[in-house]
Amino acid sequence: MGKKILMLVGEFSEEYEIFVFEQCMHAVGHTVHVVCPGKKAGDVIKTSLHDFEGDQTYTEKAGHNYALNKNFKDAKAADYDAVYCAGGRGPEYIRIDKGVQKLVREFHEQGKPIFTICHGVQILMAVDGVLKGKRVAALEYCEPEVRLAGGIYVDVPPTGAHADGILVSAKGWPGLAAFMRECLRVLGTEIVHGATLTAATAPPTPVRNGKKKAHAEAA
Repeated sequence: MGKKILMLVGEFSEEYEIFVFEQCMHAVGHTVHVVCPGKKAGDVIKTSLHDFEGDQTYTEKAGHNYALNKNFKDAKAADYDAVYCAGGRGPEYIRIDKGVQKLVREFHEQGKPIFTICHGVQILMAVDGVLKGKRVAALEYCEPEVRLAGGIYVDVPPTGAHADGILVSAKGWPGLAAFMRECLRVLGTEIVHGATLTAATAPPTPVRNGKKKAHAEAA
């Protein structure tokens, strides 16, 4: 049975960390509701794209606009199996929203999975106790704040991810594949690869009324 995940975003949250995560989860049968403080379903937010181009720090470009699919005021932790904090610039300001803090606190207190990538950890820092004693990955510029919030910073490779129990984290969008594998594992989602159908292995074509019924072409 598919799980329900609540994604917390703000204006200029990271494009890849919204779109790729959402579409991957939908592809395997889960439901993702994306909310932003002060906004409702159908409202559009601007996203950003952080890139690593040889400068001392990341660059930022405009991403695609994203249409939210859930009213923020209607989101309740009790209705979801996990919460996901997308990164980018959104977390630095939505973390001071009392409604965001309340949601994160409830997921934490209810013992539900919490997923965070890149700057998404800034949201967790704003709620006492969520990071205490937890090993968590994030963009390296968040390391001092992770420590000050009582967490243990884990410097994973850019394409890596880390799981501390049901807290899954990663450094940034280059690690989305590893990150989502860990998220799916925590959600109890198992993906089984079967044999690829070919012309030689496809089942016999059924015959009805003396005519063969064509099978869809196998990939």
